[in-house]
Amino acid sequence: MPATGTGQRLLDSATEAFAAKGFHGTTTRDIATAAGVTPGAVYVHHRSKEELLYSISRLGHERTLELVRSGAASSSDPVQQISTMVRDFVQWQAANRTKSSVVNFELAALTEDHRAEVLKIRRSVDAEFRTVVDRGRQEGLFDIEDTGLAVLALLSLCVDVARWYRSDGRQTAAGIGEHHSRLALRMLGAAVPAEP
Repeated sequence: MPATGTGQRLLDSATEAFAAKGFHGTTTRDIATAAGVTPGAVYVHHRSKEELLYSISRLGHERTLELVRSGAASSSDPVQQISTMVRDFVQWQAANRTKSSVVNFELAALTEDHRAEVLKIRRSVDAEFRTVVDRGRQEGLFDIEDTGLAVLALLSLCVDVARWYRSDGRQTAAGIGEHHSRLALRMLGAAVPAEP
């Protein structure tokens, strides 16, 4: 169930704090102060600081999986599927850079059970890409030697945007998404459609 009101403010302030200071450098007081509540209010909505991180990470990974599945369902052509999957994934990563950095780079701070749950969603994202890349390979549309390594490279291309993208830079999130979708096709040895 989506968070509302104070619960959402706590998630938002935790996201900002974790991105700025890291999970271990952030206190519940930091989160509460930024949300405009007392430190005790954190525990009314979340059992722990780690549970806040888990909620942020799970929601972010679920959104990624939705985007990737939607991209895969958008066409029966593997070239178009990969183009859409990468474009939408990258655009979301860039447009939500703060959240993306927490979702992708604070996994080690999760409890074993929470990390396992998030990694299961991550494996589903990987499987969506593998299915499309395998089919493109079988149809002679992709010229690659190893599906697993190709998918790893594609996912790294998408996720790493959160490390460097800046909203005040020369490229928009949408522009980076379009660029990376063409780059992904080149990585796969596919014919790249002309730029719009």
